[in-house]
Amino acid sequence: MNKRQLGNSDLYLSEVSLGCMSLGTDHQKAKKIIDRALDAGINYLDTADLYDFGENEKIVGEAIKGRRDEILIGSKVGNNFTPGQDDWTWDPSKQHIKQGLKDSLKRMGIDHIDLYQLHGGTIDDPIDESIEAFEELKQEGLIREYGISSIRPNVIKEYVKKSNIVSVMMQYNALDRRPEEEILQLLADNAINVLARGPLAKGMLSSKGHQKAEDKAKDGFLEYSQEEVLAITKKWQDYVDDERTAQALALQYVLHNPTVATAVFGASSIGQLEENLSYLEAKPLTEQTFKELQKVTKAITYQKHRV
Repeated sequence: MNKRQLGNSDLYLSEVSLGCMSLGTDHQKAKKIIDRALDAGINYLDTADLYDFGENEKIVGEAIKGRRDEILIGSKVGNNFTPGQDDWTWDPSKQHIKQGLKDSLKRMGIDHIDLYQLHGGTIDDPIDESIEAFEELKQEGLIREYGISSIRPNVIKEYVKKSNIVSVMMQYNALDRRPEEEILQLLADNAINVLARGPLAKGMLSSKGHQKAEDKAKDGFLEYSQEEVLAITKKWQDYVDDERTAQALALQYVLHNPTVATAVFGASSIGQLEENLSYLEAKPLTEQTFKELQKVTKAITYQKHRV
């Protein structure tokens, strides 16, 4: 599988990667999904301490035993929770970030995290303090690089200006083109790459897209009405054939921009994983087809999430 460099770092991520949030809590089933993903050439697993309140990290740690040198692990911090209690509070303090890292390493049974990310954030956070924590963890060799997970333009701009982040994880897909209008070029100019989450738009850009849209877009989706989403999901299938699945097309769309290092998809079954792995066998996406897809969708912008 092709790999793309993350910023100016020595981290090279597979073009598609596995978001582990959807794995569930069946350890054996999750291990089979992770093993298949790694065997297919995926080298990046993305988790977070908050996923199933630490259980997801434990599952990832168990699944990668004996294979740690094959992969890059990303996790996230910033949500303070007590295991066993379904509640959490936002805490981007230096103390919490450093303790969160220790807790994550212990749960996964590893000695470092390749990409450590702030799991959210607002413009009112003690941003300098958060950056200081990540920088110290990097100096201590406990993390290799750091980034943020955010769709807030003003927060992203602050981290671009003040920190040495190598990545921003954000929602990006053909239905959510907000990053194209304000963020992608800014990041490209600063050698920062995107980890695109939600590339299938809640499944609405998958082979079952029309069906998914009837449920997921009942009240519309972003600036689209349900009728518009249904029309797009129908048109989407016009670009699907024996050489390219709907899932592959969705992944190709976000990866068309070189600022995107990897498209992070979730999978709760081997079947879903295989559908996304069809990307590896798909015919290339041409510039003409990409522009046609842009005409089918809308160039929407961030109206909220400013702070």
